[in-house]
Amino acid sequence: MERLTLFSLFLLLIPYLCFAEALSTVDPDDSDDLLIRQVVSDGEDHILNAENHFSLFKSKYGKTYATQEEHDYRFSVFKANLRRAKRHQLLDPSAVHGVTKFSDLTPAEFRRNFLGLKSRLKLPADAQKAPILPTNNLPDDFDWREKGAVTGVKNQGSCGSCWSFSTTGALEGAHFLATGELVSLSEQQLVDCDHECDPEERGACDEGCNGGLMNSAFEYTLKAGGLVREEDYPYTGRNGQCKFDKSKIAASVSNFSVISVDEDQVAANLVKNGPLAVGINAVYMQTYIGGVSCPYLCGKHLDHGVLLVGYGASAYAAIRFKEKPYWIIKNSWGESWGENGYYHLCRGPHAHNLCGVDSMVSTVAAVHINK
Repeated sequence: MERLTLFSLFLLLIPYLCFAEALSTVDPDDSDDLLIRQVVSDGEDHILNAENHFSLFKSKYGKTYATQEEHDYRFSVFKANLRRAKRHQLLDPSAVHGVTKFSDLTPAEFRRNFLGLKSRLKLPADAQKAPILPTNNLPDDFDWREKGAVTGVKNQGSCGSCWSFSTTGALEGAHFLATGELVSLSEQQLVDCDHECDPEERGACDEGCNGGLMNSAFEYTLKAGGLVREEDYPYTGRNGQCKFDKSKIAASVSNFSVISVDEDQVAANLVKNGPLAVGINAVYMQTYIGGVSCPYLCGKHLDHGVLLVGYGASAYAAIRFKEKPYWIIKNSWGESWGENGYYHLCRGPHAHNLCGVDSMVSTVAAVHINK
């Protein structure tokens, strides 16, 4: 019996031993001519050093630096991110990781300027638990973009306002379902005017570019009467004075609900109620280029608000020798990031709430505005 137990334990440890071996191949002290076999076009030399990568990066994204010292510092950060992308590629082999427009930012700068979800906030009083829906007849593939319920990919800029984009995206979809009209709603109204707080947690408030939470934003929208159009309150990417004009409200919240941590319920609510506001751990997203992200390890701490717009039954992942079902996630970093602004994250029975994607999911219902 003891021998059998030890053997079983050894079998359980095999994946972790393989993971440790993969990590051991990454040298944290890679030299300045670090080599990386990715993010180059077909026909080009597939082995480029870090300096060439940096030149291509600056040219592609129009990066300039005020001083030589700043340039040298950003180059050092860039090289660190090349090493990080290499580690992510080992941990997440079914996706493609490499140079992105965030490759000259430290992880701390990236979190501060491009994330902003305050996952510590508790549930607002008006948030209800979504009823359990039947899941036996769900379609294999589903995408609200094909049905006209999703606006184009937006860009939050260097502002931790991801939560506002997740909020507007969900309400835009709900308003479409209620009225048949797709309206781009104002994130800047939320950034400037939404200061909804959790009464049970001091200082836990929506704070524009300093972060917030989708459920609190739904609560604000419910109390304010609704959101205006993007064109009537354009996005600036900065905290400003509230200029909300109630006479221009374009979409209103009827109610909002929190969905249980169950993948099938998330899918059922997505199909029935429209795009969903979702919290996620964005640790792999700074280096993500494309493919289905299905990392071996990913934390459940939520730091980024996104919009779940659909799912796919399968996307081939050669490294795992099988097809991988995935979520279709709309991000708010512009179309130059990821898959034209979208992130594909693996789902299914073996995903186990990967990167916390099932942990904070909200659905919102809109009311028709009579004008």
